[in-house]
Amino acid sequence: MGLHCAIVGLTNVGKTTIFNCFSETKAEATNYAFSASKSNIGKVDVPDPRLYELEKCQPTERIIPATVDIIDLPGLTKGSSKGEGVGNRFLGDMRNADAVIHVLRCFDDPELPHVEGSIDPVRDIEILDLELQVQDLESVEKKIVRLQKVAKSGDKEAKKGIEVLEKLKEHIEDFKNVRDYEVSDDDKKFLYDMFLLTEKPIIYVCNVDDASAANGNAYVEAVKTHLSGQNTEILTIAARLDAEIAELEDPEDRKVFLADAGLSEPGVNKLLRSAYSLLNLQTFFTVGPKEIRAWTIRKGSTAPVAAGVIHSDLERGFIRAEVMKYNDFIHYKTEPAVKAAGKFFVEGKNYIVQDGDILNIRFNV
Repeated sequence: MGLHCAIVGLTNVGKTTIFNCFSETKAEATNYAFSASKSNIGKVDVPDPRLYELEKCQPTERIIPATVDIIDLPGLTKGSSKGEGVGNRFLGDMRNADAVIHVLRCFDDPELPHVEGSIDPVRDIEILDLELQVQDLESVEKKIVRLQKVAKSGDKEAKKGIEVLEKLKEHIEDFKNVRDYEVSDDDKKFLYDMFLLTEKPIIYVCNVDDASAANGNAYVEAVKTHLSGQNTEILTIAARLDAEIAELEDPEDRKVFLADAGLSEPGVNKLLRSAYSLLNLQTFFTVGPKEIRAWTIRKGSTAPVAAGVIHSDLERGFIRAEVMKYNDFIHYKTEPAVKAAGKFFVEGKNYIVQDGDILNIRFNV
């Protein structure tokens, strides 16, 4: 499974600069509001040093990391849901995203005016929340109307759906996001087909000036206070600094640059890991002389589900999974040595794959 993230935010907050840190597909970043006419789409490799440690034990022709699809939406503004600025025509690009990355401007720059006239990231959160809530409210109201037509025939399921959605409607009308709405697992089925925007897991990225990259600033603290108690991730990234690091090809030059800024790694690396954590994802590996590859699955997935990520035939004809733990393989260096140490496991359909597992799937179709 691939991870799909949408980068959102008001105009001129640094979204596209962060997108360019991620992606080989470079997009133009300007100082003009509403200058973008389309969403930028890119694919980024998920940094995982374990891949290169595996190569030391098993030489291979190529290494294939897990990837994340990133879509950078044009900057929004107050009234976007009613057609202001770029309007709502890009919000549809959010609907298929697994997670949302909301970039907040947490830096001063007189040469780059804020569309609202001042720097206030908490206000910006509330503006974007409201625009997305308006969209979600329309979706919920439309589904209630559809269910009401079905309920006239006495359909009990439709009546139950109306009851759930009426409560959700009240929740949204109270300026609250769908992700904060408590709903039972059984009742979640009434929400699935709407792809509600404020239901998606969200990561807030405080885009700061270079001097605040390591420790943040007052704007960041205001964001943390505002979001206290919410199930979300808050990261501090100096987008312009990360962009300069991304331009450096020599890894040693990057290390020096990071050290000078008081950082241990680029901010976008932290962002990718946070996305994985927020979505309850993990990585398993396949290892061989042709390729060493990282695969993404949700935590708690069984071996057949992991096999299906590689190819649907492997899940359909699953017989067993041969499993080595990453640390065991790195320690013993070869598969025969792992077997000799009693660390090679043969697992069936109920095996729950763990992060870092090295799998070899046996199947028959």
